[in-house]
Amino acid sequence: MNCIIIDDEPLAREAIGMLISQTYDLHLIGSFNSPEAAAGFLENNTVELIFLDIQMPGINGIEFARTIPKETFVIFTTAYSEFATDSYEVDAIDYLIKPVKSERFQKAVEKAHTYSRLFKADYANNNIEQVADDYFFVKADRRMFKVYFNNILFIQGLKDYVVIHSENQKVITAMNIKTICDQLPKDMFVRVSKSYIINVKHISSVDNNTVYIGTNEIPIGSIYRDFFFTGFVTKKIVNR
Repeated sequence: MNCIIIDDEPLAREAIGMLISQTYDLHLIGSFNSPEAAAGFLENNTVELIFLDIQMPGINGIEFARTIPKETFVIFTTAYSEFATDSYEVDAIDYLIKPVKSERFQKAVEKAHTYSRLFKADYANNNIEQVADDYFFVKADRRMFKVYFNNILFIQGLKDYVVIHSENQKVITAMNIKTICDQLPKDMFVRVSKSYIINVKHISSVDNNTVYIGTNEIPIGSIYRDFFFTGFVTKKIVNR
């Protein structure tokens, strides 16, 4: 997977570059100190993954992520955790806090590889069909997958696709996240951000900004927070 680094700090670029050099099937083809410097390179080269800082002079990372090609994935690297929710609003693969630990870096890269393999398959005209009381069929990779509502952990919108994360599989299909949200049981599923729908039955815990489902951390968007807490959390709290 061809990748580039965009970060205004030389030491940060060096640290990410070292992690890339230690990672199988990840090839660093460019390193830039600003989005402006990288823009021309992106126009003339195939870049599959960008390690992108957020706070930089001029165009920040969030703004720049909105301009990159749809086929290019983004992993944000930043010293500031408060940008996490914003990062997922622009379909970021992951969000790494500096200094980036090797184990966490590898996990983010593996996620990028997984989505890359899925997206390279032929998913033309995929959609949901035959919605039943407790399951639906979804077209993916020229097959029809039976997905039970109870088994879905969460659904992630990523570029022009949705990724259905179930207990034992991931299914990806070309669909708008609103389209699939409208077809799900409203007492079981709730949209918590622009990019995520969760199954409330699988919630492990919550805080003000995050829903935890097993080892997965799902960001809560500001415009969805009140509805989620009022409808699915506050009324379920056990009084002392």
